[in-house]
Amino acid sequence: MPANVTFILGGAASGKSAFAENICLNTGKDRVYWATAQVFDSEMREKVSRHLRQRGVGWATVEEPETASRVLAPLEKGQICLMDCATMWLTNHLLAEHDLERAQGELLAAVDRCKADLVIVSNETGLGIVPENALARRFREAQGRLNIALAARADTVVQVTAGLPLVLKCAL
Repeated sequence: MPANVTFILGGAASGKSAFAENICLNTGKDRVYWATAQVFDSEMREKVSRHLRQRGVGWATVEEPETASRVLAPLEKGQICLMDCATMWLTNHLLAEHDLERAQGELLAAVDRCKADLVIVSNETGLGIVPENALARRFREAQGRLNIALAARADTVVQVTAGLPLVLKCAL
């Protein structure tokens, strides 16, 4: 089990990534940024650039869209890894038509074996209306299940809305 798992939830553009980055900055540990996004268009390229500017220097970045063990297994105590984000990770698996239950199991096993502290960012997708198409409904359900599993493993869970954190779970 990692030394500490912090799970940050929020809506799109809620401030969750900046909040998660600040957690990592304040630890004094060597920082690793696990980028799960794949850049397929100019809009995503700009979003990645914005995140790079916001994050600043002092991060080792690992771009890995799917395989958690490639990122988490080599990490050591004394490091902190920010996974940004579990939603993009899940989307990558969904669009590649992977077995989502198996992929989730592999992610959770990698989290359990990781020696470094982890901060995991994810979108809360269950607060809106029921999507009109089957793919969007499948995604929403899978994201909800993933969020529940990650929150269960986390020592701390924080919901970020409008840049403001609300602690939902805190290890004492």
